Amino acid sequence: MINNLSEYFKKESYPHSLALYRIGFGILVMYSLIRFAYNGWIESLYLEPDFHFSYLGFSWVKPIGVYTYLIFLICFFSALFVTIGYRYKYAIIILFLSFTYIELMDKTTYLNHYYLVSCISFLMIFLPCASYFSVDKNDNTKVPKWTIDSLKLLIIIVYLYAGLAKINSDWLIHAQPLKIWLRAKYTIPLIGETLLQKNFSYYLFSWGGMIYDCIIPFLLLFKRTRNFAFFMVIAFHVMTRVLFPPIGMFPYIMIFSCIIFFDSSLHKKILDFINSFFRLKINKTEKFKTVNNFSLNNRFTIPVVALFFLFQIIFPLRSNFYQGELFWTEQGYRFSWRVMLIEKAGYTTFKIVDNQNDKFFMVNNMEFLTPFQEKQMSFQPDMILEYAHYLGDTFKKRGFEDVSVYAESYVTLNGRPSKRFIDPTVDLYKIKIDLKHKKWIIPIKDDIKSLL
Repeated sequence: MINNLSEYFKKESYPHSLALYRIGFGILVMYSLIRFAYNGWIESLYLEPDFHFSYLGFSWVKPIGVYTYLIFLICFFSALFVTIGYRYKYAIIILFLSFTYIELMDKTTYLNHYYLVSCISFLMIFLPCASYFSVDKNDNTKVPKWTIDSLKLLIIIVYLYAGLAKINSDWLIHAQPLKIWLRAKYTIPLIGETLLQKNFSYYLFSWGGMIYDCIIPFLLLFKRTRNFAFFMVIAFHVMTRVLFPPIGMFPYIMIFSCIIFFDSSLHKKILDFINSFFRLKINKTEKFKTVNNFSLNNRFTIPVVALFFLFQIIFPLRSNFYQGELFWTEQGYRFSWRVMLIEKAGYTTFKIVDNQNDKFFMVNNMEFLTPFQEKQMSFQPDMILEYAHYLGDTFKKRGFEDVSVYAESYVTLNGRPSKRFIDPTVDLYKIKIDLKHKKWIIPIKDDIKSLL
């Protein structure tokens, strides 16, 4: 086995695949940042709120006032430099750091595709994506085959976890939450008032989505089924973009990323078209040298990449170490490629108690949170706890010496009747913010069967 691995890591491929992926990825990130700024989300999500929800261990990552625009600008230009292959090593590191900083500034804005961009940009730090078709150099040398396969592996992991997570009773037996979402799409031309109002369509989309996620990576791997698989990729993600506009850039990123599964001959044709269209002076030689200069770093690079994939495989499984229903408690839900599995809504109010004189009053959340923050906080327990601590600290600064914070919270999950979510007798201000099981979440009685 060791010999087989050694031989595998010695294999080389043409550099067209990595070059094309670098260009497309950089363009998608730039487009995403432009879209973010154009819609005014920098101001509404990062500058207007007085309080920002933090990830555990990253409370120091905050917006920096008007200079937050500078972070987005740095991220944009680093993506531009990655696209053209200028100072690539520095550019991709800065892209990873700046984009991840943006992602970590407020937990309210978490989306799977933001996390995916951070993962891809981190992986690309260790890949020779600028060895061809770049401003830095065009030395016509081959690249290690594993560098291309690593991008394929990341996409496979995303799809498989997304598919396996859909093997649960809510998704397959009750067609939830698609039944809620699709029924509300009656305004879509042609299908909105017909197909999307039929009960069978909810099960068709639910089962179809699960089967698609589970088998599409394997269909992409084999040349005989690759063209059909890519057609399915385009059809599936275009359909999700039409049906669910809030999904953002995720469909575009997945469609583009699946091109990496094709042979380098197709990637070469695309690069040749770009070369001719923009009249670039790129050497189109058919001869590529076998140079193992990149392998000099393999003693460091390969172990780091291996640890990265070990993390990607293990981390999504951490929810199994928590008690209770995952969809209800969301302990271990983020960063696990669980895409569009739940529809939750909640109503959470907070009571501040001054224990010195036994007086209490109810908090107006609008005084501290934006409507979007309040909506997200109301059904996510870690955000409820963090906000309770913020309220306790705030009222201590206002002169309350002995403060308690209690929550009245009701949440509905995947069409179920609203149920009490947080134990109203627990002083949340006394609860430590950590990764331990949250015993103050009132368990849901329904048993949602799931594979993961």
